[in-house]
Amino acid sequence: MQRTKWRRHSCLLAGTPARVMASCTWLAAIAFSQVVAPPEIRDPALRELQQQHMTQLKAVASAIAAHQFPYPFYFSRTLDLDEKQQATHDQRSIQFAKYGHETVVEVLGNYYAAYSAVQMKKEERARRTFTDVMLPILQAEVPQLQSEESIQGFALEISHHVRKKTLGVSGEFPENVVLVIPKAAAVRLIAAKDEAGQATALAEASVFINREPADLWAGMDPEPEQPAAPPQAPPAPASAAPVAPAVPAAPPPTPDSLNALQKVNQPTLDKLVHELDKTAHFVGYAPPVFIEFHQGAYLQLSLTTTLKSADPGSQYRAAAVAFDEHIAHLIRPVVDYFKDDPKFAGIDFSTTVKPAGQAVEFIFSLGSLRCYEQYDCTGQQIINSGFVLINGERVNLDLQSAER
Repeated sequence: MQRTKWRRHSCLLAGTPARVMASCTWLAAIAFSQVVAPPEIRDPALRELQQQHMTQLKAVASAIAAHQFPYPFYFSRTLDLDEKQQATHDQRSIQFAKYGHETVVEVLGNYYAAYSAVQMKKEERARRTFTDVMLPILQAEVPQLQSEESIQGFALEISHHVRKKTLGVSGEFPENVVLVIPKAAAVRLIAAKDEAGQATALAEASVFINREPADLWAGMDPEPEQPAAPPQAPPAPASAAPVAPAVPAAPPPTPDSLNALQKVNQPTLDKLVHELDKTAHFVGYAPPVFIEFHQGAYLQLSLTTTLKSADPGSQYRAAAVAFDEHIAHLIRPVVDYFKDDPKFAGIDFSTTVKPAGQAVEFIFSLGSLRCYEQYDCTGQQIINSGFVLINGERVNLDLQSAER
């Protein structure tokens, strides 16, 4: 499959940037996408937290990967890389860390927007990166982790680019924005309805631009925004016409509602794992769990797929073969455990594909799965109606062309 490279665009004033669809080069050996592996964390307490919350952290990574940023964004352990370097560097950066004496969930990343130093002051540039990158990340991670008593806050460090002249020569230079926000303030931040509410929550946070304290709303008096008209759902593609909508109409799940779902369904999940493990190959340390994805509650099943071929080829071919040889054969047996109205939106078949060593997630609504179960939909149709993530990056997957 031909892959499209990201193109960088200059961000000047408040105009809406063009959306660029692309797929990125990720390290094939990363099994858990953008999440740091627990053994790599030296602090025993932080390492234990990382191990305990791998499922939630992986769900955070999946939710962020499904979000389309205005410009290319990569998780990264190393900031200030150019985009070509970033494509080959370690992109696992979600982890528990210490900021002073506080335990936080830390996310580092490189955002390839290039702002004009002439037309945007540094606070404006930081505010744009906050709105476009930091806020969506917090919206993904805070609901997943806010109930963990050991967490005092959330920390993000994002590098973007600035276009300016130095000694008369034009160039692009990295600029790093750090946000450290207490947990309670983060909860209020993601619930804020307008910039005024955001500014109130951020008053408790610490913001730094290139290590200097900053105020995201410096020189501004944020006013409540008028509520926007609700977006209309786009028409379904013709190939997915028989498939039920993937987005649930119910309100977004909360940690309490996810815990309640887990409790109600735990006996069924225990039975499912016991009876299907020989064919499903569940990951022992990551039992089935309910997660929030696209404002719905999804059952995440962590699996291992071992391909018959020692040479899986491209990541797209490996994903396609994993679906045909493994995941497709699990759909009907798994759905059979949830005959009555199960009160959740869908299922995330999250698998580590061997020997490729890549993480692939097939996320389908229950309507799509029922359609496939009853032989009313093909595998390609439910893939078109759902989400496929390869190492945390959403991709289009054509089964026939990918397997050639």
